[in-house]
Amino acid sequence: MSVDAGTSPRPAAHRLAGLVEQITALDGPAEAVAGAVRGIIKPGRVKDALSGSWLGHALHPLLTDVPIGAWTSATLLDAFGRDADRPAATRLVAVGIGAAVPTAVSGMTDWSDTTLSDPSVRRVGAVHAVVNVTALCFYSASWWARRSGDHRRGTRLGFAGAAALGAGGFLGGHLSYGRGVGVDQTVFEQPTQDWADVAADADLLEGGLHAGSAGGEDVVVARVGGELFALADRCSHRGGPLHEGKLLDGCVECPWHATRFRLSDGSVERGPAAYPQPAYEARVRDGRIEVRSKG
Repeated sequence: MSVDAGTSPRPAAHRLAGLVEQITALDGPAEAVAGAVRGIIKPGRVKDALSGSWLGHALHPLLTDVPIGAWTSATLLDAFGRDADRPAATRLVAVGIGAAVPTAVSGMTDWSDTTLSDPSVRRVGAVHAVVNVTALCFYSASWWARRSGDHRRGTRLGFAGAAALGAGGFLGGHLSYGRGVGVDQTVFEQPTQDWADVAADADLLEGGLHAGSAGGEDVVVARVGGELFALADRCSHRGGPLHEGKLLDGCVECPWHATRFRLSDGSVERGPAAYPQPAYEARVRDGRIEVRSKG
């Protein structure tokens, strides 16, 4: 008996995420919230701290481990523990509530940067946030019930919170692994190890940016103080075209979310990007600009 892999249905959960991506009614409210977040948390030190620029890794996934771990541990104690474990479960619920606040703030600032460039991420992220806030509300009510002595009610509310937490976790995983939010957008690029022709030297003016291709990878070249620089053109944050950005103090600023990369080595001078840009050597030969990987 043969099976046609091309007609195999997608998993139900994946289909559900696909349906959420198509809910256009979410766009207005979602962008209003995202715009407010961008207005409050502007590019700079606070945004860098929340994005993980200082860490070299997106911060939000790391923070989620604390509320998920605490609440999951409380759920296990509620399901399989003894009466003597009730105080521990109550404390774990409280830890999760406290950790949920910075986790949510870091997630909101990451999500707000994606809404203009990717409608599907805007919609899934909005539902992800609502579901996680629902989980927080359940766990907050659970903590209050436990503190009031009604541990049975607190347990039931905790189980409801766990269900919402699982749904939110699935949508968060879809954003990361299905839509690439929080991952290095240049990770699959294969910078050329040999010199590759990019552009005519005459096409690149002093203080200018020029897009080209090297070994099949998009690159941006810049001339500052008579010196040539070259980086991968696709921003590591959300894939913005760096050649459409601007040069500032030895950096190129992405036109989408204002990340600044140092021209000399691709390091992050200012976030929200957490990952550096692949950098190239650059030279002029016979009137042509050539680049190759520094690696």
